[in-house]
Amino acid sequence: MSIQMTDFARRRLFPGDGRRTAIQDTSAEAFVERLNAGAPEAVLPGYAPFCQLHVHRNWTSTRCSAIPITPDNQHQLRSAYEARTPAELPVLVRWFEGLEPPVANYLVPILYDREQLAKEGTTIDADWGIVGCLYTMEPAEIPMVPITMLRNALGVEEGGSGVPIDREAYKRAVAFWNTHANWR
Repeated sequence: MSIQMTDFARRRLFPGDGRRTAIQDTSAEAFVERLNAGAPEAVLPGYAPFCQLHVHRNWTSTRCSAIPITPDNQHQLRSAYEARTPAELPVLVRWFEGLEPPVANYLVPILYDREQLAKEGTTIDADWGIVGCLYTMEPAEIPMVPITMLRNALGVEEGGSGVPIDREAYKRAVAFWNTHANWR
């Protein structure tokens, strides 16, 4: 099995601007090399048959991507309408500012198979392409952000995957993201 970095993931995970929320202490090339060199600790099923999540111990100083919302930090929540790419419509997002999350114990790359990526207009030579990465304390998936589920259901022309919403998965995601937020 071979893995390749997609341009979409490279822009988000390795933006090159020193962003603290990016993957730290490695390049995109070295990251992919490491994933291809060794087996993950676990392979988790993704939200669709074309998606897998590979669990790796964090070998970087990358910090957790989601933080619990508490009475002590809720005043640090911010929100805005943003698009991930110029082609996508902006959606409402929220994040913490001014917090220092712990270093993640695990990096969990999110992989799509070559066929799905081709449907979405991305050609890769490898079997799997990285589309994202979770930075977690536990060797488990963080629920997909509900707006991403909605975007996926809108189809590839709106930046999604074309997978319909799973109502139960959506409810679990809402329960998690109602009590957690990303940080910047």
